[in-house]
Amino acid sequence: MSGHSKWATIKRKKGAADAKRGALFSKLARAIIVSAKEGGPDPEANAALANAVQKARDNSMPKDNIERAIARGAGAGDGENYEAIAYEGYGPGGVAILCHILTDNRNRAASDVRHCFSKHGGALGTPGTVAWQFERKGIILIDAERVDEEIVMEAALEGGAEDISLDGSQWQVTTAPTEFTTVREALEAAGLAYESAELTMVAKNTVAPNEAEARRLLKLIDALEDSDDVQEVFANFDISEEMLEAVAA
Repeated sequence: MSGHSKWATIKRKKGAADAKRGALFSKLARAIIVSAKEGGPDPEANAALANAVQKARDNSMPKDNIERAIARGAGAGDGENYEAIAYEGYGPGGVAILCHILTDNRNRAASDVRHCFSKHGGALGTPGTVAWQFERKGIILIDAERVDEEIVMEAALEGGAEDISLDGSQWQVTTAPTEFTTVREALEAAGLAYESAELTMVAKNTVAPNEAEARRLLKLIDALEDSDDVQEVFANFDISEEMLEAVAA
């Protein structure tokens, strides 16, 4: 698992996500609106919408907010027209960074992303610069201190998971995108609570920045995530939880 996933987990533990809950709900709603607009308002017939709704639920987004976002995507709103864009580049330590954007203003989004990279020691690249270093996967994280490996492995493999591994204090269940929902439901049926479950981009290979580079890198990722237009940030770094705790302090 990339260090960025660990960083997200640490931020949740520290409560940093709660301080930005309003901004998070806005981004989740935007993803639901776009998915409903492109594939229709029925989650059972629209896999992208089903995933967007599940992610919103996992982040405790109120049911009313979810339903309003679906209705707006289906044409009951003020007609937002969001454009999906990917920005790619490198951060400190040569870490590959991929940003997924949903924006109603391409120029604003480009300016914000470019500013973040330049301010925090990164370099924005052209399309295709780093995207090849990532692949789409389903990732489900389970607290390893609460659940035995055999229980996780049995439920995950029966659901069709590709791999189960220990990453720090978490079991990481990896799935193909097409099997993600089936595996998540198999874990739920086995009574296993997960800390997070999402379709994401996973790095094929990782690099290990030193502590100074990691500090600058996390500032860059934080700045990107704070941008209203940035939906997701993926990075191919891998460092210990101890170092992450140190640089995040």
